[in-house]
Amino acid sequence: MSPHSLSPAVQGLTDISDDARHWLLDVAAPLWSTQGRLAKGLFAERLTRAGVADEAPRRLFVQARHTYSFCEIGRLGWAGDWRGLANATVDYLLAHGRRADGLFIHAFTTDGAVLDARADLYDQAFMLFCLGHASKALGRPELLDAADAHIAVLERDHAHPAGGFVETDMPRPFRHQNPHMHFFEAFSALYGVSGRSEWKARAEAMAQLCRDRFMDAATGALVEYFTEDLRPAPGLDGTLVEPGHCFEWAWLFEGLVPWGWPGDVMSDRLTAFGRAHGIDPVRGIAINEVTTAGVVHKATARLWPQTERLKVALARLRRLGTAAEAEEARRAYAGLKLYLDMPVPGTWQDVSNPDGTWVDMPAPGSSLYHITCALAELIDTVEGWR
Repeated sequence: MSPHSLSPAVQGLTDISDDARHWLLDVAAPLWSTQGRLAKGLFAERLTRAGVADEAPRRLFVQARHTYSFCEIGRLGWAGDWRGLANATVDYLLAHGRRADGLFIHAFTTDGAVLDARADLYDQAFMLFCLGHASKALGRPELLDAADAHIAVLERDHAHPAGGFVETDMPRPFRHQNPHMHFFEAFSALYGVSGRSEWKARAEAMAQLCRDRFMDAATGALVEYFTEDLRPAPGLDGTLVEPGHCFEWAWLFEGLVPWGWPGDVMSDRLTAFGRAHGIDPVRGIAINEVTTAGVVHKATARLWPQTERLKVALARLRRLGTAAEAEEARRAYAGLKLYLDMPVPGTWQDVSNPDGTWVDMPAPGSSLYHITCALAELIDTVEGWR
């Protein structure tokens, strides 16, 4: 799609696309590549309200997310040394974050030593995601070989008989849908980079797992917590829904539509539930938790659900071309901007209280991935780069 063929609804978003580009490339990238960059090829876990790194341990999935973010920032035209940053970080993770069994650790100390050598499913998903994006952006096909080796270990030693993967070293009371969503994201990215059918098959398997097990058949909501055999967890836990994850899965399902997979059906159901029950009408932002009955459970609102609300609106706008989706994208962007209005530009708020006040806390670096992905989606949609 060229810029000249964009629908009027998409063309009407040029102002917020320009604003997004400025914030991401001219404000956030310079800050997180300097104040947010540490020795040994690692990024800061978070920045204080003064815009400087603190001493929080460096979780591996945050490093993987930062690598993706700077690959995307570079693709969008940032003139800084994004290649050097991304290369150094992915090399450090491969050299110092990979265990003898082929899985990846959970966290480093502030000076880059291994702090927590346990393997978490969430970290494994984001390492695969990082390897796929970095391979393409940096012109490094050997990173796809690393992804092949990694998934071979997961499938051989950690596949769960009921579907998905076992929580390896960090057992929890219930199984979670969340790491499987990010495996879906990673597998989709790896298929997009490699064109290899096995990655496509893996992505479709995760999509089917969500459709058959994670989504509530009656409401279309996405349930968070499950028993070992992937039935909803007992009691309240088995009814909890995060609207942000409804939007995030819906966006991923939109990506399957060009493959001929009926992702639009799942996207429609998930998006409808999230919009009907997950948006605070006063603050105009997506809240953290509701139940499958649509009852608010946690009215606090983190930053990341705002990005997922924006992403799915844009994906649906490309598919449907309607003014309603364009308006939803504009509302979602306005909600996200509330979090980005900071004394130190390039940092952000993370949690809005129900009364509209903010939780006083550092800006988590994990959010840069969410913001980058959403703003890239906006810029790409408007500029017709896809």
